[in-house]
Formats: sequence, C-alpha cells, structure tokens
Amino acid sequence: MATMSKPQRTKPTPRSQRLVLLCIVIFACLLLLSSVISTGKMSLPYQQTVIDYFVRSPRAKREHTLSEKYLYWGNRIDCPGKNCETCAGLGHQESSLRCALEEAMFLNRTFVMPSGMCINPIHNKKGILNRSDNKTTEERWVGSSCAMDSLYDIDLISEKIPVILDDSKTWHLVLSTSMKLEERGIAHVYGVSRQRLTESHYSNLLIINRTASPLAWFVECKDRGNRSTVMLPYSFLPNMAAANLRDAAEKIKAQLGDYDAIHVRRGDKLKTRKDRFGVERIQFPHLDRDTRPEFILHRIEKLIPAGRTLFIGSNERTPGFFSPLAVRYKLAYSSNFSDILDPIIKNNYQLFMVERLVMIGARTFFKTFKEYETDLTLTDDPKKNKNWEIPVYTMDEKKEAAS
Repeated sequence: MATMSKPQRTKPTPRSQRLVLLCIVIFACLLLLSSVISTGKMSLPYQQTVIDYFVRSPRAKREHTLSEKYLYWGNRIDCPGKNCETCAGLGHQESSLRCALEEAMFLNRTFVMPSGMCINPIHNKKGILNRSDNKTTEERWVGSSCAMDSLYDIDLISEKIPVILDDSKTWHLVLSTSMKLEERGIAHVYGVSRQRLTESHYSNLLIINRTASPLAWFVECKDRGNRSTVMLPYSFLPNMAAANLRDAAEKIKAQLGDYDAIHVRRGDKLKTRKDRFGVERIQFPHLDRDTRPEFILHRIEKLIPAGRTLFIGSNERTPGFFSPLAVRYKLAYSSNFSDILDPIIKNNYQLFMVERLVMIGARTFFKTFKEYETDLTLTDDPKKNKNWEIPVYTMDEKKEAAS
C-alpha cells in the first residue's frame, strides 16, 4: 500500500527570525514617526524630505477633536474693535494674523481663523495685472472680501498650528459645547498677556475669546522687535499660499528659468501731506527717488549682471514706468503670464501672493524695505517711520561715492 509521508517543516533559523523582527521594528518606527509628524509634535522644514515623500505624500487632512482647546480672536482680522471701519492691506492683515497664530502656538490651542479676509479697495485695482505700455485702468476687481482658503492652504498651516475656520461645523459644535460647560466653557479676555493665559484658570477653558480688545491684532505682539520671541517668521504665511496659487507660481518660475526679481512698493507709500508752513512731507523721504528706474539700476547693477531676466512685482500703475530698465535687463511682469493667472486670480491679494512666491524663488531678490539684516533692498528708509520728512530726490553724494 502506498503511503504519503508528511512534509517536514523547516525550522526558522535565528537569522531569519532576526530579519523578520527587524522589518517589524522598522515598520513600527515609520508608523510612529508618521503619527508624531501629523499631530504637529515634531517640527520639520516644509521642504519635502525623504520622510515626507514616503510617509506624508499625499498629505492627509488633519482631524480635529473636541478634546482640543481653542483660541478665537474675531470673525474678521482686526475686528471686532475700532478697526472694523477700516480695512488694512494684505501686509498689515498678515502681521495681525501671524500674531494670532503665534499666540495659538504658544498656548498649544487650535486657532479659529476668520473664514474671510477684507480687501482694501486701494489695493484692488485691475491695472496691476492688466499692465500695458500704452494704457492704464482704474477698474477694480469685484468684491470687498475673499474667502480665507482662497488665499491660504488651511491644511498646510495646520501642520504647524492647528486651524479651523469660523464657518466650519467643527466651530459651531465647539460653541454649543462651550455653552453646556458654563464657566469652564469660555472666557472673554482683554489686556491679559499670553503668559498669564497659560495659568490654570485659563488653560482648562475650552475657548479663550480675544474679541474684547479694540486694538489691531498685531498690537498684542509688541515685542516682535525681540527676534528671540518671534515664533513665526515673516516668510511663514507667504509659503502657506493656497495650492492653486503655489502651482501658478511654480509654472511662472519654470517659464522664467534662471531669473532675478525686484519688489517695488510705490503707490500708497508715496502719500504726502503739508505741514503748517505748507511744505510737502512724506514718511519715506527717499522712497520716491529710490524706486525710480534710474536709481533702481544704480542700486542693483553690481549684483544683477546685464542681460539677466528681471521679474518686477510692483503696485506702480504708470504705463511704461519701468521700461528704462530694459536697456540692461529682459523685463518680466505677472501680466506676461495671463494664460496662467487669468483663470485663478480674482483679486490683487491673490495676485500678490503669487508674485511674492515668484520673487522669493529668484536667484537675487531686492525687496523695497528691509525686514531682515541679510535682505537686499532698493531703499535704506526704514519700513516703519512715524516722522514725516521733506522728500529727497537727488543722490546722496557720500553714499554714491561709497557705493
């Protein structure tokens, strides 16, 4: 009778057991690292790393839970308060928004961001995008506000500071929960430092409400001059632009190739007023001079060689204003990329955010005003100046000799 013998099982060798164990440990470490990064406990640069590629791409949407605590500053940047009647430009509103985000980061709370941003009509004229050498326009974009998520990538911001919008279901649920918690639900604070807000009386509250302050939000960050206390750099929000704006900037940069850039702030910064003697005064005495083509050329020629492509971002609306620079450089403006920008740009805040990303990506970039010591600038006038001085239009002979 034929018999079938049972196959003998091969006993795993110690080497194979160690290999299996090692694979399990590596996989567990990757999962743990992914969890730590996604919950914001580990701070990494926003450039994509090898870990980013294998663990975090594509980026998962952050889930919020009611175990979190929240910080609310108002339903519009710098509002409620006496600033509700005015609407600052994008730069001022970003300073206020950055300050609020810093406080949320300091308190380890989720920031409740306004779902919309007010648009100052002064900064919302179409002529900046529809630039032409033979015509100008005062036509404005439609709308006095825009959705916050049309400017910023909320999920990308949340990788650093957890954020929800004030029109979200999550926020409405948090508000209803706070009413049930009574005294443990919400505190309306005014004139309380962020250090005091870490005390147990406040730290156990579900919501800290900052809307009692009549001041602009950025006033709460009075010590920003002390760089050691700054938790978010100027570059943070510019790099948090909405995905479609970042994509547009990348396409423009690809078409520009190897290029340089200048940001020329004129327009509202050239506002003058007369003193009691009838003499014209300005807050930035050299700005009008320093941002004219002949002076720009003098400022940048040693660092930007002739023949280079020069991308110009500016709020100057005079047709052909920068044309004299074409004798040395190949000039490019956002208006040269209307096929990329026209489908997505609905206001000048979006346009400037794209331009800003393009300028940041340049080989050599001259800003108008200095923000950091290493910045290259078109003028030596300080960005903040409370004094009104007589404008200067001639070259300072001592500086010219020194340069």
